[in-house]
Amino acid sequence: MSKINDTINAMIKYFSGDPKRIQHFLKVHEFARIIGINEGLLDDVQYLVEVAAITHDIGIKLSEEKFGSADGKYQEQEGPAEAEKLLREIGYEEDFIDKVCFLIAHHHTYKGIDNAPFRILVEADFLVNIYEEHISMELAKNVKEKIFRTKSGIKIFEDMYGV
Repeated sequence: MSKINDTINAMIKYFSGDPKRIQHFLKVHEFARIIGINEGLLDDVQYLVEVAAITHDIGIKLSEEKFGSADGKYQEQEGPAEAEKLLREIGYEEDFIDKVCFLIAHHHTYKGIDNAPFRILVEADFLVNIYEEHISMELAKNVKEKIFRTKSGIKIFEDMYGV
């Protein structure tokens, strides 16, 4: 798991001077890690979930520079190429990088969530975004009903938000 630590350190450097973004990806990573462990993921799938969670918002920086917006569609557009460079520098294999980049390119697309890494990344991101963006409990409950499917993600949501 040393590459996990290398990835975290690389992302901290990437978002240097932006503690909000650093804290966000660290929280998403931790929720994704917990959900994955609780769901009993195989080690290689757990590893994918964690690296994707760490890098999922790497496209924000370029989105804001190019478009003046952190909108999800721009993140999905700009993120994969940035992630590919960063992950290649750390020494990840191309096949693995492709899988991470797919998740980054779709983490704001909530239709067609058809595998555990995708599901867990989206759930972990929502667990954090609901809090950070002060989303109303009514809307949060709607998100839970439409998005959350893992037993662990649902349990964390319910315990964290008291519903």
